[in-house]
Amino acid sequence: MSEPYVLVLYYSRHGATREMARHIAQGVERAGLEARLRTVPAVSADCEATAPDIPERGDLYASLDDLAGCAGLVLGSPTRFGNMAAAMKYFLDGTTALWLNGALIDKPAAVFTSTGSLHGGQESTLLTMMLPLLHHGMVMVGLPYSEPALSATRTGGTPYGASHWAGSDSSQQVSDDELRLCQALGERVARWALKAR
Repeated sequence: MSEPYVLVLYYSRHGATREMARHIAQGVERAGLEARLRTVPAVSADCEATAPDIPERGDLYASLDDLAGCAGLVLGSPTRFGNMAAAMKYFLDGTTALWLNGALIDKPAAVFTSTGSLHGGQESTLLTMMLPLLHHGMVMVGLPYSEPALSATRTGGTPYGASHWAGSDSSQQVSDDELRLCQALGERVARWALKAR
């Protein structure tokens, strides 16, 4: 049997969501669990387009086994019109077999996002990302206001999960407050995963 891990599963187009995933993974590992970083391939309107089985660079693509075997999940996507990106939705739509056998029931989960504007749908994206996880029977973990950065942030950060304001040209770096909230979210999911074992 493999060691328990928290799956940090994300889709990133311009790199901000990937950077957040790395900070979340640091929090997971600080709490004493392995963080397994995985991504999903982009989707295309071109019916002939295919992605290689292994990405040319970056983290590996997630498999259903990665999801089924995790002790906890932190799911991230950039905001697309107040919702998760199509690539992440496509991946989640393919998890019916895990739903049928209850593979994710009672496992802790959390969500994170990056947006181009402060009012670009951070909270609605986080809430809609929770829905398929709740259908899988996962237990949602958010960020409590005992995290000082949640009250101090002037960019991203919500009680629903970590968020980042990337700017319309994706030039904004993850702020110190956003970084702290990413790490705190990873730690919280890891702690709940350890309690559940």
